[in-house]
Amino acid sequence: MMPTSERKTTLSIGILTKNEARLIGHCIESALFADEVIVLDSGSTDNTLAIAQQLGAKTYTSADWQGFAVQRNRLLERVTSDYIFFLDADEIITPQLQSEITAIVQSGATGVWKVRWTVVAYGHVLNHFKSNASMERLFPAALIDHYKGVVHEEAVLRSSGHVQRHVMKHRLLHHSRQSIRASLEKLTQYALLGAAKRHAAGKRGGIWRGIFSAMASFFRTYFFRGGFLDGGPGFLYCYFVALECFFRYVALEYDRDMLSENVSR
Repeated sequence: MMPTSERKTTLSIGILTKNEARLIGHCIESALFADEVIVLDSGSTDNTLAIAQQLGAKTYTSADWQGFAVQRNRLLERVTSDYIFFLDADEIITPQLQSEITAIVQSGATGVWKVRWTVVAYGHVLNHFKSNASMERLFPAALIDHYKGVVHEEAVLRSSGHVQRHVMKHRLLHHSRQSIRASLEKLTQYALLGAAKRHAAGKRGGIWRGIFSAMASFFRTYFFRGGFLDGGPGFLYCYFVALECFFRYVALEYDRDMLSENVSR
C-alpha cells in the first residue's frame, strides 16, 4: 500500500521474538507511536507474547523456524501500513529517533533508511565504543519484495532503478549482551549460521583463519573503536564478538558436513 496525498501515511513496526520477556516490554513501549506494532514469535516458552498482547501489539506465532529471512517474510505478510520499520526485540527506539522516523513517514519519501546502534552491554551503555554498523530498517512497505539470507539477512527490493539509501542521524539503543549466558547462546547461533553462509559460498575455514579473524576483530573493536574506554563491559563485548569470528571459521572446517541454515534461536 503506497501513501497518497488524501490521507495520513502510516507506519508499522515489526518485531521478531523468541523468549524475549526480559526486554520486550521496553522494546514495544518505545514503538507504540506507530500505527501498528506487529510481533511474530518463533515459539516462546516464557511470557513474551503475554507482555506483547498486554501492550496492544498484534501477535502471531510461526514456530517452525527456518531462518531470519523466512520469519521477516512472514511478518511482511501481516503489514498493513505504508512504511515498515524492523525493530529487534533487544532494541529500543529513543525519543529522538522516534521523531526522525515520524518525520520521514509523514514526508511520504521513497528510499531506504539505515540506522546505527548505541550498544548496551551487561547493563552498561558503551558511551565510548563506536559501532559503525548500519542496518536497513525503514522502507516503504510496497518497495520490499522479500528477504533473503541466513544471518544478517537483506531486503530484495521491487524497484529495478536506483533507490536512495540514507543513514538516520539518531541511533537505536541495542541491548546486545544482556548476560554471559545469553552471550554464549548468541555466540553459538551466530557462529554456526555464519559458518553455514560461508560454506554455501564455497569458502574455507580453519584454526589459523579463525585466529587471525578473531585477532583482527578484537583489535578493531577494543582499540580502534574505543571498547577499552568502557571498562569490563567494553572488554567482554569485544571479546565475544572476536570469539564469534574464531568459532565461525573453526566450525566451517570441522563441522563442514553438519552445517545447517536452520540453527534455532
